Amino acid sequence: MAAAAKAATAAAAAAAALWSEVNRCGQNGDFARALKSVNKILQISKDDVTALHCKVVCLIQNGSFKEALSVINTHSKVLSSDVIAFEKAYCEYRLNRIENALKTIQSASQQTDKLKELYGQVLYRLERYDDCLVAYRDLIRNSQDEYEEERKTNLSAVVAAQSTWERVMPEDLGLRETTYELCYNSACALIGQGKLNEAMKKLRKAEELCRQSLSEDTDVTEEDIEAELAIIHGQMAYIMQLQGRTEDALQLYNQIIKLKPTDVGLLAVIANNIITINKDQNVFDSKKKVKLTNAEGVEHKLSKKQLQAIEFNKALLAMYTNQADQCRKLSASLQSQSPEHLLPVLIQAAQLCREKQHAKAIGLLQDFAEQHPANAAEIKLTMAQLKIAQGSVTKACMILRSIEELQHKPGMVSALVTMYSHEEDIDSAIEVFTQAIQWYQQFQPESPVHLSLIREAANFKLKHGRKKEAISDLEELWKQNPKDVHTLAQLISAYSLVDPEKAKVLSKHLPSSDTMSLKVDVDALENSHGATYVRKKAGKLTGDNQQKEQGQGEVKKKKKKKKGKLPKNYDPKVTPDPERWLPMRERSYYRGRKKGKKKDQVGKGTQGSTTAGSSELDASRTASSPPTSPRPGSAAAVSAASNVIPPRHQKPAGAPATKKKQQQKKKKGGKSGC
Repeated sequence: MAAAAKAATAAAAAAAALWSEVNRCGQNGDFARALKSVNKILQISKDDVTALHCKVVCLIQNGSFKEALSVINTHSKVLSSDVIAFEKAYCEYRLNRIENALKTIQSASQQTDKLKELYGQVLYRLERYDDCLVAYRDLIRNSQDEYEEERKTNLSAVVAAQSTWERVMPEDLGLRETTYELCYNSACALIGQGKLNEAMKKLRKAEELCRQSLSEDTDVTEEDIEAELAIIHGQMAYIMQLQGRTEDALQLYNQIIKLKPTDVGLLAVIANNIITINKDQNVFDSKKKVKLTNAEGVEHKLSKKQLQAIEFNKALLAMYTNQADQCRKLSASLQSQSPEHLLPVLIQAAQLCREKQHAKAIGLLQDFAEQHPANAAEIKLTMAQLKIAQGSVTKACMILRSIEELQHKPGMVSALVTMYSHEEDIDSAIEVFTQAIQWYQQFQPESPVHLSLIREAANFKLKHGRKKEAISDLEELWKQNPKDVHTLAQLISAYSLVDPEKAKVLSKHLPSSDTMSLKVDVDALENSHGATYVRKKAGKLTGDNQQKEQGQGEVKKKKKKKKGKLPKNYDPKVTPDPERWLPMRERSYYRGRKKGKKKDQVGKGTQGSTTAGSSELDASRTASSPPTSPRPGSAAAVSAASNVIPPRHQKPAGAPATKKKQQQKKKKGGKSGC
């Protein structure tokens, strides 16, 4: 008995020493050493609840979440949910078992502050933003400690997520933007509302606050600051991309990638945005960027809509790189995940069109439209586009007219009228106008679009000769606004083609010329710099001119014809050469140059022809051919006086000497290129 008592006393003393060691290590943050001491305690007492609890905490602090959860599940009888609920839920949360973490929190009998904090994080990861907002508001209202700033930051993140992903107008929570995190979340909320310029200002403020707060710590390097600023710069680049400044956005995106940030979610988003800028260009760069979106853990860092957008872009990239099987596989997977989503079907149809299977693509779209009537309008627009691409304009019009919710829209009316006009189907075009006008008469008679459609219909009918129908439309417009002079003028113009008497009656309603005249200084207008005509001042009329003015009016003066200049060697006794207007080479008496007569004169007529060949092949020059009437350029057309040198070809005195000088100059200059 004494030995047993001594052993128990020794064990108790050893356990006490171990517990003091655990306490000291815990205060120092040395959880690895504390874990060793806890394991020794559990060797003495394997079901010690406190020791097991401490072991779980040490494992969590060391990042061994799987092992910690295994200890909890192994000793579930000892470690009840009330004792270990927070630790269990936290391990499940860190292992991305979010649904299990939510169940663990909800099953706890007592909701402690720690569980409420974790509950808010779990709801955010599950994208239940409304419930998350309520949870954080309750936490901020009922707690006062050093973590209040972090709770406000989380609350602003929830508001930003609502604005971005759910398009909810965020309410003003009255949060003071004293930290760069709060400023950044506020900027994200503004981006969701489309207020890009304001968001950019907030991001610049967040950048400034971030630099100030981090520069106060002497251990933080410039590289650390740039790494922290990466997410802010990423949002700046995204705003530039939305504003169409793609070159600036690309430059900033690439700068962030060069920093190699540890946040795989940030890298995936930036890579995806670069792919969207590249589109079907720079495909090699896009294929490299896709690898960043496939990094491990990305699926736990991004929202569902972000992940979905990345998958859509992967499918499109596969289509652009002619990976048809990969494109079909990705789009089919996306469709199975979101059967009601429109994009997967459109990607499949686009891939079929690239393979010249237009009929199959239209059939696929038709089936989807029947199964999902909510998206039928977008699908039918795509089908109509495919029909137009095939040249089936009439069928495209039929598809467009089947979209009842868009039939009255001005854009749809304009498109249909244009297409029917192209097909010269004027009756159908007028029918489109009529249906749209009837819709507005029934539902929105006061809408300015209603009157605009009536006017366009009238103009269209006038253009295509439907005068009576146009008149009825113009009369309706005039009744709506009797003071509209423009409509009245159109109506009178239309009646003048059909019923001139009616046009005269209506013209009485036009305002007088005095009321319509503009007060314009005509003289100043004519003398202005832009005037193309300036009226000459009238001179005094004298003598005969005055009589003409009073009598028959002005008679235009006849311009005197100038005598043509005659050649210096003109001889009136010599008959002019009738071929003087023809080039020398085309005249009948031209015999060519003296030198090189034997050579074929290439290039003297039309391109590639020769004068010798053409004369030999001329049937009119053969002896057997009958005489024909003389032609210009033939010897028969020359008169008997053609032996006399015509005036234009009589050489003036001194001409031979001039020719010799020209030849000497040519010889000195050498051969000339052509």
